[in-house]
Amino acid sequence: MIDTHTFLLALGIGNIAFAVLMAGYTFGAKPNPGLRLWMWARLGMGASQLLGWMRPQLGLALPPGVEGVAWILAVSAEVAAYCLFFEFTRWGRLLLPITALSSAIVLAAGSMGASHGQLGTMVACVVALFAATMAWILLRPRRFSTRFAAGLRSASPLQLIIGVNDALFALAVGWSAWSGIQGGALFGQGDSYEFAYLMGYLLMIVNGFGFLLLCKQKDDAEMARLATTDFLTGLPNRHAFLERAEQARLAAQRQRRPLALMMIDIDHFKQLNDRWGHASGDEALMVFARTARAVLREHETIGRLGGEEFAMIMPGADLDGAVQAAQRLRVAVRNATVITSGPSYTMTVSIGVVVLDPNEDLSAALARADHALYAAKRDGRDRVEIGHPELRRA
Repeated sequence: MIDTHTFLLALGIGNIAFAVLMAGYTFGAKPNPGLRLWMWARLGMGASQLLGWMRPQLGLALPPGVEGVAWILAVSAEVAAYCLFFEFTRWGRLLLPITALSSAIVLAAGSMGASHGQLGTMVACVVALFAATMAWILLRPRRFSTRFAAGLRSASPLQLIIGVNDALFALAVGWSAWSGIQGGALFGQGDSYEFAYLMGYLLMIVNGFGFLLLCKQKDDAEMARLATTDFLTGLPNRHAFLERAEQARLAAQRQRRPLALMMIDIDHFKQLNDRWGHASGDEALMVFARTARAVLREHETIGRLGGEEFAMIMPGADLDGAVQAAQRLRVAVRNATVITSGPSYTMTVSIGVVVLDPNEDLSAALARADHALYAAKRDGRDRVEIGHPELRRA
């Protein structure tokens, strides 16, 4: 038999320890509302469990239902922390009324003379519901939809581990609540409570480290994104683009498929900056990025190489297809509107297009496209030029 009273002490100490660990992890770091709320949830849960352990030891006479409400509030705060972490924007519309209503019911039942066991059963029902909600949040596939892809993204392995643990805890607490309602469940009320406490201990350990690892994963992913993304336009930066372009070149060689490359430069960009200020120049770069993304096909990649210079890689495109794509981009940019500190500005671009030769390396192709780009600028701008064969070894 498990000493559930001692288990309650261990749970309380463990949850408070995790709260202190989270406080140390977040100290001096970028504010994370989800992690901060999760820390307070763990602290509240640990305090509730210590209160439940001390009550019979010290003979504390608490108002009926107060201890149960503390449990409800702590678990509700943990659900809210997961909602914030996964950026659910409307979680408060459902969670807050359920928390308030269940707390009011428990307090009302306590004031009407409900026994400690009856109150515990009511609280267990609410805790099981909230634990099942956390499992659903973690395990549900997330729908994503962008210009480049649309569909369902499954939960990560770490989310699966934490989510399954939450689901098992919800089942254990639900079994415990059903035992209390029946007054003698299939395996005995004592067994259900012992199982619930065991799952609660496992939940404390897995969720404690799990949520911290989830936050670290999210921070690492953000750092990786910042390292490969141009901060202003949101496009791949020079390093990331060249890496993807090289992968596309190798794939095109293996598959014996054509691969087109274009170099793009915004015309008169320095004059725009000098006349209307750098804020207008930044606006022009962002407008160009939005316009380019709108005309891209799913498998094409555009990146910012630096300043007002961009490049695009087009797997499977022959020369005619690449020129047509370049013309579509040129026209789309010309039709876009750039807001400046003065009148609206009509932006144009010059584009150089090449198709890579078999076994041609990326640097040589970029040089050919760059020659074609400067030919477009030299011949009047707002035009598309093709890299000539004689420039292939330039």
